[in-house]
Amino acid sequence: MPPAVATPNVLVDPGFLWITLLATAAPTNTVTASKFSDAIPVAWIPLGATTEGSTFTYSTSVEPIRVAELFDPVKYATTERTGSIAFNLANFTLSNYRRALNGGIAALTATGTSGSELTLMEPPDPGSEVRAQILWESTDATVRLLIRQALQGGEISTAFQRAPDIAAIPCTFNIEVPTAGKPFSMWGAGTTRT
Repeated sequence: MPPAVATPNVLVDPGFLWITLLATAAPTNTVTASKFSDAIPVAWIPLGATTEGSTFTYSTSVEPIRVAELFDPVKYATTERTGSIAFNLANFTLSNYRRALNGGIAALTATGTSGSELTLMEPPDPGSEVRAQILWESTDATVRLLIRQALQGGEISTAFQRAPDIAAIPCTFNIEVPTAGKPFSMWGAGTTRT
């Protein structure tokens, strides 16, 4: 008889994304009824909808340590770790485009009067890019991921096509070592995700 298999605790749906400046306080992670119940602080700006959700990637590279007398490695040592979070923003705004270009997180402001506003967006000068923190929360409010320092480094290739396709802003925020704390933290609300 095959072993019994417990029903998996799956995570579905795309979740929600926010962005903010470095050193901005993280949410308090208050849990009520096994879900996050605290409001995300106003300094965290919602990035809006994505075309297909987001992908968190974290990779560890190891290399073998060998000795002459043995064919097999005696140990593996970590030589590199890299991580990123990637998504395609469906909310096509010049402010989101500037965030994707590492030009800062604040919304752009228009000049002019009602009906004749004009908004300018240009990429930052090389070397003046602004790093950011990224927060992701699952749709069911049971998992949070905080990336403490990231720089968008993916190719921005926006296709302007006819409907039903939409013009999206692709982003790949690469994780860096922050001045304090670990590169990222992941929390689970209650014991469901433990």
